[in-house]
Amino acid sequence: MTPIVDAHHHIWRRADLPWLDGPMQPRIFGPYEAIRRDYPISEYLSDIAGSEVIRSVYVQANWAKDAFEDEVAYVQRAADETGYPQAIVGYADFLVDDVRPQLDRLTKYRGMRGLRMQLHWHENPQYRFAAKPDLAREPLLQRNVARLADYGWSFDLQVFAGQMDGAADLAAACPKVTFVLQHAGMLEDLSATGRTQWRAAMHHLAARPNVVSKLSALGTFIHRNDPVHIATVVRQTVEVFGPARCMFGSNFPIEKLWTRYGDLVAAYRRALEPLGETTARAVLRDTATSIYRLN
Repeated sequence: MTPIVDAHHHIWRRADLPWLDGPMQPRIFGPYEAIRRDYPISEYLSDIAGSEVIRSVYVQANWAKDAFEDEVAYVQRAADETGYPQAIVGYADFLVDDVRPQLDRLTKYRGMRGLRMQLHWHENPQYRFAAKPDLAREPLLQRNVARLADYGWSFDLQVFAGQMDGAADLAAACPKVTFVLQHAGMLEDLSATGRTQWRAAMHHLAARPNVVSKLSALGTFIHRNDPVHIATVVRQTVEVFGPARCMFGSNFPIEKLWTRYGDLVAAYRRALEPLGETTARAVLRDTATSIYRLN
């Protein structure tokens, strides 16, 4: 059985996350009472037990903006104490005049491999995160993202299908930066038209050789672990990007709202089985190992 690299998960202390405190707010993943609490590395390790996960990548969880270094320091301490995660994707504000002072503060943490600033915008306010839909085309943001090349860090790219033209422009403007498309492009419109538009946008973005796709959070818009849905998205994404440019991510504990870790992994393994062992190894282990330098 192919060992797994989980290329997208979180750990957190509730008190550090503004979006988990205060009044309950509508969220893209539906009701979330069950995760309005601490989710420490010990619980994550318990969740992955028996699932053949050998390495993992932490992705920023939207702490307060000025606590971006505190977040990375917290995760690095967990890694030093337990060995997990082996890589960290932190946060920086790429809309400041010069992002480098923020990046410089993160260089001391040995797990650092990349940054994420979420750019997704949608007509539905519940699905909206960024202030406007076309931030990927902002010259200031492009200039700051391009600076990641000097640090050897990637950019985790989170956009909807309708934003992928702009995302492709961003990737073209930063050819020395590797972009990791979050959640296989966040397919939220499951109508025939929506699926067609998503596939076309994915093809357009995949034409940029410095973009890879993360197969994660596929339960976000349906609020369940659906093996048929996972198989559809996984196989079509692998067809578009190729297995060497696709990787698995659990998005735990968000997906824990509706599934167990082992059941989620089983759905991905079933989705990949018809594609062959070589493809499964790439998606479940090798791509993330390469992109996030986990050797």
